Amino acid sequence: MTLLQLQVFLCVVETGSFTKAAERLSMTQSGISHMISGLEEELGVVLLSRSRKGSKMTEAGEKLWAHARAIMQHVEQIQDEMFAFRGLERGTLRIGTFPSVSARFLPSLMALFQVRYPGIELILFEGTNQEVRNWIHTGAVNVGFVSLPDQEFDTTPVMKDEMLLLLPADHQLAGQSSVAVSQIAHDPFILTRAGCEGLVLSMFRPAVPQVKYEVQDTATILAMVKQGLGITILPQMALPDDTKGISAVRLDPPVYRHLGLAVQSSAAASPAVRTFIREAETFGCSLMVETVAE
Repeated sequence: MTLLQLQVFLCVVETGSFTKAAERLSMTQSGISHMISGLEEELGVVLLSRSRKGSKMTEAGEKLWAHARAIMQHVEQIQDEMFAFRGLERGTLRIGTFPSVSARFLPSLMALFQVRYPGIELILFEGTNQEVRNWIHTGAVNVGFVSLPDQEFDTTPVMKDEMLLLLPADHQLAGQSSVAVSQIAHDPFILTRAGCEGLVLSMFRPAVPQVKYEVQDTATILAMVKQGLGITILPQMALPDDTKGISAVRLDPPVYRHLGLAVQSSAAASPAVRTFIREAETFGCSLMVETVAE
């Protein structure tokens, strides 16, 4: 069993295809197939079931995946630490994130990070807050953005994002400078299922909002608000630049979701991960200072 075989296996699992894995690894499809067959022969089990729809892990494959992922993570950590020991900044960093952070926070941070550390490759995995947490737990990503507090991982606060009330443009409270949650307790409510629903529901306690719809996609929620199907509360970073037909109003008192970067263990984090967390923390602080100044 070789590291290359494990790398090939992980790539096939990730892409779901021998062909796509061959393209990503700059190998031939027959070479990929030979690697997997050799690995299966050595272990004496079938790791992947092949069909016209792609490749899927068997039960034995799932067991190997967990070990292979841990081995390759450890190899990456060794490489990162050796490069750091030699005074070099190199490595690969897999980052879990959700759409609002990807669109509003990460581009500027990544551009700054790449200028300072051109030898560190950044790879993004985008999903919901829960998906990011799952990726951190399984090791699919080295570090991920999560909503705080989070007791499962070692976390570093990075920034805060104000929650805004979104109303149809003709709503009686549209255009107000701020609105108390008690003023909207009886309105039909569209609850986001993208990850901050717990925070939203907590704003109404001990009462509960009149939830009429539960939707994950932000664009769908905004379209429903615009058509007068209900009101909602969303993070400011989740909103597009164009919210025509919708009135965004601050809450009284203001409410924020707090975002941070999470890892399985701070002590075991690679130099690349620690560097990224440090840069993100500094960058997030600078954004908050600019917001206060405005």
